[in-house]
Amino acid sequence: MSILKTFDNKAQKRDYEINISCPEFTSLCPATGQPDFAEIKITYIPDKKCIELKSLKLYINSFRNIGEFHEHVTNKILDDIISTCKPRYVKVIGDFNKRGGIKTIVQAEYKKRSKNRKS
Repeated sequence: MSILKTFDNKAQKRDYEINISCPEFTSLCPATGQPDFAEIKITYIPDKKCIELKSLKLYINSFRNIGEFHEHVTNKILDDIISTCKPRYVKVIGDFNKRGGIKTIVQAEYKKRSKNRKS
């Protein structure tokens, strides 16, 4: 169960973008057990619900002691946002600090399919 919470979007008729930066993200490398540091950037266009920021902070902090690869962390955050607030669009960027001479940036995105689209 995700600890993410939402509130009603009072501007549902309009597409507008929300940009969130979480510059103090940490998780653990599953191979070495060493901490991985990153900035998680979330851009989304809400539909009926918006993400409540305090719950997002607690959610992001919950990764601190979890051993996961960068790719999985980024996609898990995306999946949890989708299941929690069902946005029209969301993009998550995991911009991980350099370790061992390698820097990783993982981008994952989702677009809600239009109900009016004709196939």
